[in-house]
Amino acid sequence: MVKLLRVKRLLATSLLAAVATFSWADAVEIDGIYYNLVAKVKTAEVTSSPNKYTGDIIIPSSVLYDKIEYSVTNIGSAAFSGCSGLTSITIPSGVTSIGTYAFYYCSGLTSVTIPESVTSIGLGAFEYCSGLTSINIPSSVTSIDDNTFNDCSGLTSIIIPNSVTSIGVQAFYGCSGLTSINIPEGVTSIGRSAFYNCSSLVSVIIGGSVTSIGENAFFGCSGLTSINIPNSVTSIDNYTFSGCSGLTSITIPNSVTSIGYDAFYGCSGLTSITIPNSVTSIDNYTFSGCSGLTSITIPESVTSIGKYAFYNCSGLTSINIPESVTSIGDYAFSRCFELTDLYCFAKNIPSLGTSVFKESYVEYATLHVPASSVNAYKMADQWKEFGTIVGFDPTAVEELKSNKSLKANENAPIFDLMGRRLQQKPASGYYIQGGKKYFVK
Repeated sequence: MVKLLRVKRLLATSLLAAVATFSWADAVEIDGIYYNLVAKVKTAEVTSSPNKYTGDIIIPSSVLYDKIEYSVTNIGSAAFSGCSGLTSITIPSGVTSIGTYAFYYCSGLTSVTIPESVTSIGLGAFEYCSGLTSINIPSSVTSIDDNTFNDCSGLTSIIIPNSVTSIGVQAFYGCSGLTSINIPEGVTSIGRSAFYNCSSLVSVIIGGSVTSIGENAFFGCSGLTSINIPNSVTSIDNYTFSGCSGLTSITIPNSVTSIGYDAFYGCSGLTSITIPNSVTSIDNYTFSGCSGLTSITIPESVTSIGKYAFYNCSGLTSINIPESVTSIGDYAFSRCFELTDLYCFAKNIPSLGTSVFKESYVEYATLHVPASSVNAYKMADQWKEFGTIVGFDPTAVEELKSNKSLKANENAPIFDLMGRRLQQKPASGYYIQGGKKYFVK
């Protein structure tokens, strides 16, 4: 991946150099700024300078050339690219577009004023502007293009207006100084790697119109402690929250039907997660390395658990697998060192891949299965390795589909499925209270 990024940067640099040379060769210089003039419509586009722009630059709203006034309407592609000595830029009202790579690698740029007349900001426009600490995107802009603020490592805050409907691929990639982001209601999609390695990001608010969160969108956001996923989201893509080691809890809404592989890989701070009934499978590596998880309940909608799905979840003590699960992939629960109880509600034994429970010390754990299937589990490969296999009758109590809050008190004691009375508020899982079975999220 590093090699690919280097190649991409070399190609971008070569392309920008060619564009810049071509631009100023046919441009006119007026008061130190170069323009491409279009005589027919009397408009001017700011273009690159052969000597590179430096210092504080204020672009005028119009320029006079050969006694003809031209309105400045565009900042051309690569116009200020590589101008490391540029410190501030003021773009006048009347400019409608900022071209691709317009301020690429302006590492000394600390201040940018963008007027409300701007409707589009091109691909990579502010990429590698490491000195930029804040920027105001006007409400006239409808989309943040790919790589727009890629590696703006000094950027600490940014306001995305309600007019924006999409955030492009790698739009804020590597913005390691960014601490919070509010994605407004109008945004419907968050592009691939949009906030990749934004390691200082602690707060994210996602508006209620977002339907998809792209692959790697929040990969490596190690400072992120919580995030609210709205009911409008239908899919969480591959690696979306991978490496978010500071994330402690997350609720996935019922609108989500698929969770990609490695989606929560390495989220070591995650102590609880709710998987909705809308999800039908748990993909490969989805929760691998979530060492802070102590219990997990898999909903009855899930039919398969992928390879390495909960691999190295070293703090996991309790697992609930519903009757709907028919297959469990290779190493799915391997290296779950603290596992003490696994509840499997399937009467027909789920098929297992290779070494599903390897290094989980299941010889010291208890497997709870339907009473009618105890002997079958005791004979089944890998399942028979559990130190204790006991049966329960899943039809003995009534299961209620309610959100009743269970409280451990003398008047309403709570029991686990083995009939053992709990002394404190239960964690996620199935419990019995008042002769009825409840599911605690």
